[in-house]
Amino acid sequence: MTNPRNISLSDDNQSLCELPVLSGTTGPDVIDVQTLYKQTGMFTYDPGFNSTASCRSTITYIDGDEGVLLYRGYPIEQLAQQCTFLEVCYLLLKGELPDSGQLKEFQYNITMHTMVHDQLTNFFKGFRRDAHPMAIMVGVVGALSAFYHDALDIKSKKDREMCAIRLIAKVPTIVAMCHKYSSGMPFMHPKNKLNYVENFMRMMLATPCDEYEPNPVLVRALDRILILHADHEQNASTSTVRLAGSSGANPFACVTAGIACLWGAAHGGANEAVLNMLEKIGDVSRIPEFIAKAKDKNDSFRLMGFGHRVYKNYDPRATLMRETCHEVLNELDLHDMKLFKLAVELERIALEDDYFIEKKLYPNVDFYSGIVLHALGIPTNMFTAMFAMGRTVGWIAHWDEMIADPEQKIGRPRQLYTGADRRDIPADHVKTSL
Repeated sequence: MTNPRNISLSDDNQSLCELPVLSGTTGPDVIDVQTLYKQTGMFTYDPGFNSTASCRSTITYIDGDEGVLLYRGYPIEQLAQQCTFLEVCYLLLKGELPDSGQLKEFQYNITMHTMVHDQLTNFFKGFRRDAHPMAIMVGVVGALSAFYHDALDIKSKKDREMCAIRLIAKVPTIVAMCHKYSSGMPFMHPKNKLNYVENFMRMMLATPCDEYEPNPVLVRALDRILILHADHEQNASTSTVRLAGSSGANPFACVTAGIACLWGAAHGGANEAVLNMLEKIGDVSRIPEFIAKAKDKNDSFRLMGFGHRVYKNYDPRATLMRETCHEVLNELDLHDMKLFKLAVELERIALEDDYFIEKKLYPNVDFYSGIVLHALGIPTNMFTAMFAMGRTVGWIAHWDEMIADPEQKIGRPRQLYTGADRRDIPADHVKTSL
């Protein structure tokens, strides 16, 4: 990070202040406005913080115009094709890819912490069976700090590493338990002989009377989904984790805050919305009708899973997910099933229609991941929980980076107040009795 120059702020040719301009490794320069109020008595106004860098970070870089996504400098395309999810977890947490010895130790530590405290299972009994899995997940993950309080000194790097291991290991177990509970089925305990994704799929899909045999193509597909969702820079849920963590809250509470934020339909519910849209369309013959509705400016209908707020070009994750999607459909021979025929035809139109090409409304990662999860047998109401499982490592990496950052302060955004000015209670006001 360099500081090569200042920028001047003036009003009617009168200089108000000079602010440093900071340059990162890549991407736009930023104006350091920390002293703006002190120098001018004014704040910046930036709803949604879309033009504000809230921190320095070395974890993830996005160039939405060029369709670039880097984890610790590595292109997402290379990571998804050449690495496993646990290798990517190590990379996000440690900054470098592990060698064989480091990976073996990391995998062992994760495997040894996949079980949850037996008393934690009693928490599930307090929820209705029809409770949304995300509601259950928020409650149960938030309760982890009550069971694993032996390593909650956030100033201790060793404690932070233990919390990271526990969260990466236990969140899949909790996600599977949420599914089993809402389905009225018994919990399936983890098995140490299975790898990370195989173990999760068994906990999700096996029953005491019907064992689950991992399919390498399907395991790899889910592994890739987790890699593609592991981090995405300073998005809403990651920023929520950082904001909660800035107060000194424990990591389990901070990740719970991230899960709650992700639950919002505008953030983590997009792949679920894709499946709902496909079911609404219902048949390939109705696609032209819905395409026309999507093109009509006066119609509120929107094609879910197309375009992206950040990526103004093709979402680099979508290219990988498209390949994975077709691998899964071929493996399971699902191309002729109604839902998947709909998806394939919508994809074809979006990639060939001039309207979609001109507006760059390409299928995004949510379009394909929803289809893949459905093909894997994951219920639609579990999609956001699956997203949270993949994103947990990103949240923890950002939380750890924030705690270790000497510049970090407790989050305290300012506001542009537009309410009533100071006023007095009328003299004839009669106080009501309590």
